[in-house]
Amino acid sequence: MELDNARRWLPWIALAVALAVPFLVSGNIYLLTTASIALVFIIYTEAWNFLAASGQGSLGHAAFFGLGAYASALIATGFGLPPVVTSFLGGLFAAGIGVLIGLTCVRLKEWFLAMVTFGFAIIIQTLMVSQFAGITGGWDGTSAPPLVPSSVPFAPFLHYYLILAVLVAVLLGFHHLLAGRTGLAFAAIRENETEARASGIDPIRYKLFAFAVSAAVAGVAGALEVHQFAYVTPEIFGTEYSFWPIVYAISGGLGTLAGPIVGTIAVTLLWEGLRGLGLTYARFVIIGLLLVLIVIFLPKGLISLPERLRERREQRERDGPPP
Repeated sequence: MELDNARRWLPWIALAVALAVPFLVSGNIYLLTTASIALVFIIYTEAWNFLAASGQGSLGHAAFFGLGAYASALIATGFGLPPVVTSFLGGLFAAGIGVLIGLTCVRLKEWFLAMVTFGFAIIIQTLMVSQFAGITGGWDGTSAPPLVPSSVPFAPFLHYYLILAVLVAVLLGFHHLLAGRTGLAFAAIRENETEARASGIDPIRYKLFAFAVSAAVAGVAGALEVHQFAYVTPEIFGTEYSFWPIVYAISGGLGTLAGPIVGTIAVTLLWEGLRGLGLTYARFVIIGLLLVLIVIFLPKGLISLPERLRERREQRERDGPPP
C-alpha cells in the first residue's frame, strides 16, 4: 500500500522537481543546458519506447531525430518562422518519412525492421553530405536559430520550460494512447500478431500509426536539440544517437512511461559524473557494464528496483531471523 501511494504522488513530485531545476542549479548555464538536453532525450526515448510498445524495433531512430532537426533548422532559416513553430513542422516531416518507411517494411519481423531502420539512418547521413550538401552544408552543417533568442530576458530559463512543456504534452499523449484501445491493440500485437488479427485488430494499421507517431515525436526532439545549440551537422545521424534511446529505455524500464525518464536521468548523471572525474573512453565501458548488470539483475529496469527491494524485505520477514 505504501508503494502504491508513493506511485500516485511520484508524478507530481517529479513535475515539481523539474519545475524547480533552473533555481536549484543556481543559474549555472552549463548545468541548465545539460538539464535541457536531458529533457530532449527523454522525449526522444519516449518516442522510441512508443514504437517498441507496438512490437517493433528500431536501430536507426537517429534518422527521424536528424530529419526533424534539419527540417526545422532549414525552414526556420529559409522562411524566418519561429523555431517554436518549425520544431513541430520538423516533427511532421519526420512523420511523413516514417510513414513511407513503415509502408515498405512494417510487415517485417522486429529485428529485420530494426536492421532496415539502421541502414536507413546511414543512407540519410550519406545523402546529407553528398546529394543535398548544397542545402545542408555537407559535413560543415548549417546554422539554426535558437529556440529562445538570447536577447529575451531569462532566455535559458524559458528554453528549459518550453522543452519541459513539450515533454509533459508527450507524456500525457502517450499515456492516453497506451491506457486506451491503442495500448490494448499494441499489447495484443506484441503477444501474438496472428491471434490479434483473428480478433479483428489490424496489425498493419496500428504498426504504421506507431511508426508515424514515434517518428514525429523523435523529429520534434531532434529539432529542440539543434535549436538548443543553434547548429546541426550530419553527425546527428550517427550510430550513438540511435543507441542512446535504447540504452535509456532498457536501463529505466522498457515498455513503461516512467522508464525512459528514470533511465535518461540516471545514465546522464552517471555520464556527467564520470566526465567530472576526467574519464573519457572509460565512460563507455562503465555505461556498458551498467547496462549488462541491469539486463541480468533488473530485466524490468531501474524502475522495478523499489519493487524488488520490497519483495526481498518481505521474503526476509517470512523466513525469519537466521538461526
